[in-house]
Amino acid sequence: MSTATVAPAGINTVVTEVVRRFGDRTVLDGLDLTIASEELVVLLGPSGCGKSTLLRLLAGLDRPDAGTVEVPKRRAVVFQADRLLPWQRVLANVTLGLRGADADERGRAALFEVGLGERTRAWPKQLSGGEAQRVALARALVAEPELVLLDEPFSGLDPVNENLFREVILELKRQGTTIIFSTHNMAVAEQLCDFIFMIYRGRKVLDGTLDLIQDSYGFDTLRVRVEGASLNGLPGVDRVTDFGRYQELRLVRGADPQGVLVELMRRGRVDRFERTRPSLHDIFVRIANPPTDGPADGLNPSS
Repeated sequence: MSTATVAPAGINTVVTEVVRRFGDRTVLDGLDLTIASEELVVLLGPSGCGKSTLLRLLAGLDRPDAGTVEVPKRRAVVFQADRLLPWQRVLANVTLGLRGADADERGRAALFEVGLGERTRAWPKQLSGGEAQRVALARALVAEPELVLLDEPFSGLDPVNENLFREVILELKRQGTTIIFSTHNMAVAEQLCDFIFMIYRGRKVLDGTLDLIQDSYGFDTLRVRVEGASLNGLPGVDRVTDFGRYQELRLVRGADPQGVLVELMRRGRVDRFERTRPSLHDIFVRIANPPTDGPADGLNPSS
Protein backbone atom coordinates (compact mmCIF):
# COMPACT_ATOMS: atom_id res chain seq x y z
CA MET A 1 0.00 0.00 0.00
CA SER A 2 1.22 3.53 -0.79
CA THR A 3 2.51 5.64 2.08
CA ALA A 4 3.43 9.29 2.59
CA THR A 5 7.18 9.89 2.70
CA VAL A 6 9.49 12.86 3.09
CA ALA A 7 10.05 14.92 -0.06
CA PRO A 8 13.64 15.34 -1.35
CA ALA A 9 15.77 18.41 -0.59
CA GLY A 10 14.68 21.57 -2.41
CA ILE A 11 11.30 20.04 -3.21
CA ASN A 12 8.50 20.40 -0.70
CA THR A 13 5.80 18.14 -2.12
CA VAL A 14 5.70 15.38 -4.74
CA VAL A 15 2.56 13.56 -5.86
CA THR A 16 3.19 10.70 -8.28
CA GLU A 17 0.50 8.78 -10.20
CA VAL A 18 -1.94 9.12 -7.31
CA VAL A 19 -5.30 7.39 -7.57
CA ARG A 20 -8.10 7.70 -5.03
CA ARG A 21 -11.40 5.87 -5.38
CA PHE A 22 -14.57 5.92 -3.32
CA GLY A 23 -16.56 2.86 -4.29
CA ASP A 24 -17.01 2.86 -8.06
CA ARG A 25 -16.08 6.55 -8.35
CA THR A 26 -12.50 7.53 -9.20
CA VAL A 27 -11.94 10.97 -7.67
CA LEU A 28 -8.23 11.31 -8.47
CA ASP A 29 -6.93 9.51 -11.54
CA GLY A 30 -3.15 9.27 -12.00
CA LEU A 31 -2.39 12.70 -10.55
CA ASP A 32 1.17 14.11 -10.71
CA LEU A 33 2.33 17.26 -8.94
CA THR A 34 5.73 18.61 -7.91
CA ILE A 35 6.02 21.72 -5.74
CA ALA A 36 9.30 23.43 -4.89
CA SER A 37 9.99 24.69 -1.38
CA GLU A 38 8.66 28.18 -0.52
CA GLU A 39 6.12 28.22 -3.36
CA LEU A 40 2.56 29.52 -3.04
CA VAL A 41 0.33 27.19 -5.02
CA VAL A 42 -3.36 27.61 -5.83
CA LEU A 43 -5.45 24.51 -6.39
CA LEU A 44 -8.37 25.03 -8.77
CA GLY A 45 -11.21 22.92 -10.07
CA PRO A 46 -15.00 22.63 -10.15
CA SER A 47 -16.82 21.54 -7.00
CA GLY A 48 -16.42 17.80 -6.49
CA CYS A 49 -13.33 17.49 -8.69
CA GLY A 50 -11.07 16.17 -5.90
CA LYS A 51 -9.40 19.27 -4.45
CA SER A 52 -10.35 18.49 -0.85
CA THR A 53 -9.43 14.84 -1.36
CA LEU A 54 -5.97 15.87 -2.54
CA LEU A 55 -5.53 18.19 0.46
CA ARG A 56 -6.50 15.35 2.81
CA LEU A 57 -3.91 13.09 1.18
CA LEU A 58 -1.24 15.77 1.53
CA ALA A 59 -2.23 16.30 5.18
CA GLY A 60 -1.88 12.59 5.92
CA LEU A 61 -5.57 12.24 6.80
CA ASP A 62 -6.22 9.79 3.95
CA ARG A 63 -4.21 7.33 1.86
CA PRO A 64 -4.14 6.90 -1.92
CA ASP A 65 -5.28 3.67 -3.54
CA ALA A 66 -2.24 3.87 -5.81
CA GLY A 67 0.77 6.13 -6.29
CA THR A 68 2.92 7.98 -3.77
CA VAL A 69 2.68 11.21 -1.77
CA GLU A 70 5.89 12.81 -0.51
CA VAL A 71 5.49 15.70 1.92
CA PRO A 72 7.41 17.33 4.78
CA LYS A 73 6.94 15.90 8.26
CA ARG A 74 5.83 19.27 9.67
CA ARG A 75 2.61 20.24 7.96
CA ALA A 76 -0.72 21.75 8.98
CA VAL A 77 -4.17 21.92 7.43
CA VAL A 78 -6.97 24.48 7.81
CA PHE A 79 -10.35 23.24 6.65
CA GLN A 80 -13.18 25.38 5.31
CA ALA A 81 -15.08 24.67 8.55
CA ASP A 82 -13.03 26.02 11.49
CA ARG A 83 -13.51 22.83 13.60
CA LEU A 84 -12.89 24.66 16.89
CA LEU A 85 -13.77 22.83 20.11
CA PRO A 86 -16.72 24.75 21.60
CA TRP A 87 -15.83 23.75 25.19
CA GLN A 88 -12.30 25.21 24.95
CA ARG A 89 -11.36 28.88 24.96
CA VAL A 90 -9.54 30.35 21.97
CA LEU A 91 -6.01 29.95 23.36
CA ALA A 92 -6.66 26.34 24.36
CA ASN A 93 -7.94 25.62 20.85
CA VAL A 94 -4.78 27.07 19.33
CA THR A 95 -2.40 25.16 21.62
CA LEU A 96 -4.29 21.87 21.37
CA GLY A 97 -1.71 19.06 21.22
CA LEU A 98 1.20 21.47 21.58
CA ARG A 99 3.89 20.39 24.06
CA GLY A 100 6.44 22.39 26.01
CA ALA A 101 6.49 25.05 28.71
CA ASP A 102 6.25 27.78 26.05
CA ALA A 103 3.03 26.42 24.48
CA ASP A 104 0.83 29.29 25.71
CA GLU A 105 3.43 31.87 24.66
CA ARG A 106 3.59 30.39 21.16
CA GLY A 107 -0.21 30.28 21.02
CA ARG A 108 -0.49 33.96 21.96
CA ALA A 109 2.12 34.84 19.32
CA ALA A 110 0.16 32.96 16.65
CA LEU A 111 -3.06 34.71 17.64
CA PHE A 112 -1.31 38.07 17.52
CA GLU A 113 -0.06 37.21 14.03
CA VAL A 114 -3.65 36.74 12.81
CA GLY A 115 -4.86 39.89 14.56
CA LEU A 116 -6.60 38.22 17.50
CA GLY A 117 -4.12 38.78 20.30
CA GLU A 118 -6.85 40.18 22.56
CA ARG A 119 -9.22 37.20 22.11
CA THR A 120 -7.31 34.48 23.99
CA ARG A 121 -10.04 34.10 26.65
CA ALA A 122 -13.01 34.15 24.26
CA TRP A 123 -15.20 31.12 23.62
CA PRO A 124 -15.65 29.97 19.99
CA LYS A 125 -19.37 30.89 20.11
CA GLN A 126 -18.36 34.51 20.78
CA LEU A 127 -16.38 34.74 17.54
CA SER A 128 -17.57 35.90 14.15
CA GLY A 129 -17.14 33.50 11.23
CA GLY A 130 -14.05 35.35 10.03
CA GLU A 131 -12.52 35.38 13.52
CA ALA A 132 -13.12 31.65 13.91
CA GLN A 133 -11.31 31.03 10.61
CA ARG A 134 -8.39 33.13 11.82
CA VAL A 135 -8.21 31.11 15.05
CA ALA A 136 -8.08 27.95 12.96
CA LEU A 137 -5.24 29.49 10.96
CA ALA A 138 -3.41 30.40 14.19
CA ARG A 139 -3.76 26.77 15.32
CA ALA A 140 -2.00 25.72 12.12
CA LEU A 141 0.76 28.34 12.43
CA VAL A 142 1.66 27.52 16.04
CA ALA A 143 3.25 24.23 14.95
CA GLU A 144 5.67 26.13 12.64
CA PRO A 145 4.91 23.87 9.64
CA GLU A 146 6.96 23.61 6.47
CA LEU A 147 3.77 23.03 4.47
CA VAL A 148 0.41 24.73 5.11
CA LEU A 149 -2.72 23.39 3.41
CA LEU A 150 -5.77 25.65 3.22
CA ASP A 151 -9.18 24.45 2.01
CA GLU A 152 -11.16 27.43 0.63
CA PRO A 153 -9.62 29.92 3.10
CA PHE A 154 -11.31 32.96 1.51
CA SER A 155 -14.81 31.49 1.34
CA GLY A 156 -17.39 33.71 3.03
CA LEU A 157 -14.88 36.28 4.31
CA ASP A 158 -15.64 39.99 4.28
CA PRO A 159 -13.00 42.26 2.67
CA VAL A 160 -11.34 43.05 6.03
CA ASN A 161 -10.86 39.39 6.96
CA GLU A 162 -9.86 38.56 3.39
CA ASN A 163 -7.10 41.16 3.57
CA LEU A 164 -5.92 39.78 6.93
CA PHE A 165 -5.80 36.25 5.54
CA ARG A 166 -3.91 37.47 2.48
CA GLU A 167 -1.34 39.30 4.63
CA VAL A 168 -0.78 36.26 6.85
CA ILE A 169 -0.37 33.96 3.85
CA LEU A 170 2.15 36.29 2.20
CA GLU A 171 4.09 36.63 5.48
CA LEU A 172 4.23 32.84 5.76
CA LYS A 173 5.64 32.69 2.25
CA ARG A 174 8.26 35.32 3.11
CA GLN A 175 9.28 33.15 6.07
CA GLY A 176 9.91 30.21 3.74
CA THR A 177 6.72 28.21 4.22
CA THR A 178 5.22 26.35 1.28
CA ILE A 179 1.47 26.99 0.94
CA ILE A 180 -1.18 25.14 -1.04
CA PHE A 181 -4.71 26.50 -1.00
CA SER A 182 -7.88 25.73 -2.89
CA THR A 183 -10.24 28.49 -3.98
CA HIS A 184 -13.05 29.42 -6.34
CA ASN A 185 -12.01 33.08 -6.13
CA MET A 186 -10.13 33.63 -9.38
CA ALA A 187 -9.13 37.19 -8.44
CA VAL A 188 -7.41 35.98 -5.26
CA ALA A 189 -5.71 33.21 -7.22
CA GLU A 190 -4.35 35.68 -9.78
CA GLN A 191 -3.11 38.05 -7.07
CA LEU A 192 -1.36 35.53 -4.83
CA CYS A 193 -0.20 32.46 -6.68
CA ASP A 194 3.26 31.50 -7.85
CA PHE A 195 1.92 28.33 -9.39
CA ILE A 196 -1.49 27.11 -10.57
CA PHE A 197 -2.67 23.52 -10.51
CA MET A 198 -6.14 22.64 -11.81
CA ILE A 199 -8.00 19.35 -11.57
CA TYR A 200 -10.88 18.44 -13.85
CA ARG A 201 -12.62 15.07 -13.68
CA GLY A 202 -9.85 13.74 -11.47
CA ARG A 203 -7.02 14.64 -13.84
CA LYS A 204 -4.52 17.47 -14.10
CA VAL A 205 -5.45 19.98 -16.81
CA LEU A 206 -3.41 23.06 -15.79
CA ASP A 207 0.06 23.08 -14.29
CA GLY A 208 2.31 26.17 -14.34
CA THR A 209 2.62 29.88 -13.64
CA LEU A 210 -0.22 32.25 -14.50
CA ASP A 211 1.86 33.92 -17.22
CA LEU A 212 2.76 30.62 -18.89
CA ILE A 213 -0.83 29.41 -18.79
CA GLN A 214 -2.20 32.66 -20.22
CA ASP A 215 0.54 32.73 -22.88
CA SER A 216 -0.50 29.25 -24.03
CA TYR A 217 -3.89 30.68 -25.00
CA GLY A 218 -2.45 33.78 -26.67
CA PHE A 219 -4.12 37.17 -27.12
CA ASP A 220 -7.47 35.72 -28.10
CA THR A 221 -9.62 37.92 -25.84
CA LEU A 222 -11.11 41.39 -26.30
CA ARG A 223 -12.28 43.48 -23.35
CA VAL A 224 -14.79 46.03 -24.57
CA ARG A 225 -17.44 48.44 -23.35
CA VAL A 226 -20.05 49.32 -25.92
CA GLU A 227 -23.00 51.61 -25.20
CA GLY A 228 -26.46 50.83 -26.56
CA ALA A 229 -25.65 47.80 -28.69
CA SER A 230 -26.27 44.07 -28.71
CA LEU A 231 -23.14 41.92 -28.88
CA ASN A 232 -24.96 38.84 -30.11
CA GLY A 233 -23.87 37.31 -33.38
CA LEU A 234 -20.60 39.22 -33.73
CA PRO A 235 -18.56 37.79 -36.62
CA GLY A 236 -15.30 36.27 -35.42
CA VAL A 237 -16.48 36.00 -31.79
CA ASP A 238 -16.97 32.61 -30.18
CA ARG A 239 -18.34 33.69 -26.79
CA VAL A 240 -19.41 36.85 -24.96
CA THR A 241 -19.17 37.18 -21.17
CA ASP A 242 -20.84 40.20 -19.61
CA PHE A 243 -19.18 41.53 -16.42
CA GLY A 244 -21.51 44.52 -16.18
CA ARG A 245 -19.01 47.36 -16.56
CA TYR A 246 -17.30 45.64 -19.48
CA GLN A 247 -17.62 42.56 -21.69
CA GLU A 248 -15.10 39.90 -22.66
CA LEU A 249 -15.20 38.60 -26.20
CA ARG A 250 -13.47 35.32 -26.97
CA LEU A 251 -12.20 35.35 -30.54
CA VAL A 252 -12.53 32.50 -32.97
CA ARG A 253 -9.11 31.20 -33.97
CA GLY A 254 -7.74 33.36 -36.78
CA ALA A 255 -10.34 36.12 -36.35
CA ASP A 256 -9.29 39.70 -37.10
CA PRO A 257 -9.70 41.94 -34.00
CA GLN A 258 -9.90 45.03 -36.22
CA GLY A 259 -12.82 43.53 -38.06
CA VAL A 260 -14.59 43.01 -34.72
CA LEU A 261 -13.85 46.64 -33.78
CA VAL A 262 -15.36 47.89 -37.04
CA GLU A 263 -18.53 45.88 -36.38
CA LEU A 264 -18.73 47.14 -32.78
CA MET A 265 -18.42 50.75 -33.96
CA ARG A 266 -21.17 50.12 -36.47
CA ARG A 267 -23.48 48.89 -33.69
CA GLY A 268 -22.80 51.51 -31.00
CA ARG A 269 -20.35 53.77 -29.15
CA VAL A 270 -17.15 51.93 -28.19
CA ASP A 271 -15.79 53.27 -24.88
CA ARG A 272 -13.21 50.55 -24.39
CA PHE A 273 -11.40 48.16 -26.72
CA GLU A 274 -8.46 46.11 -25.45
CA ARG A 275 -6.88 42.97 -26.84
CA THR A 276 -5.46 40.76 -24.10
CA ARG A 277 -4.82 37.26 -22.85
CA PRO A 278 -7.77 35.45 -21.24
CA SER A 279 -8.34 35.92 -17.52
CA LEU A 280 -8.01 32.98 -15.16
CA HIS A 281 -11.80 33.16 -14.78
CA ASP A 282 -12.25 32.61 -18.51
CA ILE A 283 -9.65 29.83 -18.65
CA PHE A 284 -11.45 28.06 -15.79
CA VAL A 285 -14.77 28.32 -17.67
CA ARG A 286 -13.22 27.03 -20.89
CA ILE A 287 -12.03 23.93 -19.07
CA ALA A 288 -14.94 23.30 -16.70
CA ASN A 289 -17.69 24.22 -19.19
CA PRO A 290 -16.38 23.45 -22.68
CA PRO A 291 -18.59 23.78 -25.77
CA THR A 292 -20.41 20.58 -26.67
CA ASP A 293 -18.45 20.32 -29.92
CA GLY A 294 -15.09 21.27 -28.34
CA PRO A 295 -12.35 19.23 -26.68
CA ALA A 296 -13.68 17.30 -23.68
CA ASP A 297 -10.46 17.47 -21.69
CA GLY A 298 -10.48 21.27 -21.46
CA LEU A 299 -7.06 21.64 -23.02
CA ASN A 300 -6.33 24.78 -25.02
CA PRO A 301 -7.63 24.09 -28.54
CA SER A 302 -5.17 26.53 -30.10
CA SER A 303 -2.08 24.83 -28.66
